Amino acid sequence: MGKVTVISGNEACVEGALAAGVRFFAGYPITPSTPIAEGMSRRLPPIGGKFIQMEDEIASMNCIIGASLAGLKVLGATSGPGFSLKEESFGVAMLMEVPCTVIDVMRVGPSTGMATMPAQGDIMAARWGTHGDHPVIALAPSSVRECFELTVKAVNLAERFRTLVFVLTDAILASLLERVEIPDSVETVNRPRPTVPPAQYKPYQITPDGVPPMADFGAGYHWYASSNMHDERGFLATDQHAVAWTLAQRLRDKILKHKDEVTFYSTEWMDDAEVVVYAFGSTARSARAAVKMARAKGIKAGFVKTQTIWPFPEELVSKIAEKARTIVVPEMNMGQMVEKVREVVCGRAKVVSVARVDGILIPPAEILEAIK
Repeated sequence: MGKVTVISGNEACVEGALAAGVRFFAGYPITPSTPIAEGMSRRLPPIGGKFIQMEDEIASMNCIIGASLAGLKVLGATSGPGFSLKEESFGVAMLMEVPCTVIDVMRVGPSTGMATMPAQGDIMAARWGTHGDHPVIALAPSSVRECFELTVKAVNLAERFRTLVFVLTDAILASLLERVEIPDSVETVNRPRPTVPPAQYKPYQITPDGVPPMADFGAGYHWYASSNMHDERGFLATDQHAVAWTLAQRLRDKILKHKDEVTFYSTEWMDDAEVVVYAFGSTARSARAAVKMARAKGIKAGFVKTQTIWPFPEELVSKIAEKARTIVVPEMNMGQMVEKVREVVCGRAKVVSVARVDGILIPPAEILEAIK
């Protein structure tokens, strides 16, 4: 049995991170993610963790990279403009294969936009915000309970795959209060660590599952965490072109070849569905209500909620397209997710966008009209 409580989405992210073993947080205040930093500042010191407020968003991301290199499970949190500022360091974490979890509480943008209003406009920023080809895992909760659960999963996936993982919430979930049961314990994952003597250690060794063992800085293993394209030792090689190609493929494949471990979704009313609503995040709450309303009117509507944004669940969407004649995609942006859905569907079904960028959650009635 766990503890039943009423908390916000931001508070649930804090609880999830602590349950997963996070013991270091570095951040910078920004609406509407600041309560996550405030929560970590209160909760970490009593359990031996460390909290630090940095001078800016860039420094805070670099700080959690450093703490992770030293062996700690780490968390950062930001919103909108802060996410943009961190993007160069996102690339550093990805190429150096440093486990990091970052919560992005999405708000209306670009720029200052509407700082307290919800949006889902960071979907493509999460995928392509940092330059170059790189692997991405991004999860999107739609409830306070899922804020807890997906934060735990994000920390575990970061450790499992030695990578950066995003949790994309929004300004609605940040303040939304819901009843949640916080379990006494959760399943946790620790990064793979070396079993060979220091002289034999290769920090970027090619392993069967693509994830190299990672030694803690200060544990006697001397290695170079390189942000250049590097060989297994972390150094530039004579044949840089071949090394770069090998590394890029390994970084991609260590995620894509394990998509079953990172793809989370749920479905309802799909047995006879002719029209399917494909939704994520807060919008999924309105979407599910709209599907229930449609079925009450005799419309054969189905509901799919994806918790995994990246890597994109192509197999799931392709399976929907084989059966449904129409797929409705509601999102609080100008259509970032719907274009990826259209790409995968490739004309096998009609794809309808319900897009909105005004800081207001799309109401069920608006999605119902698209279903009709």
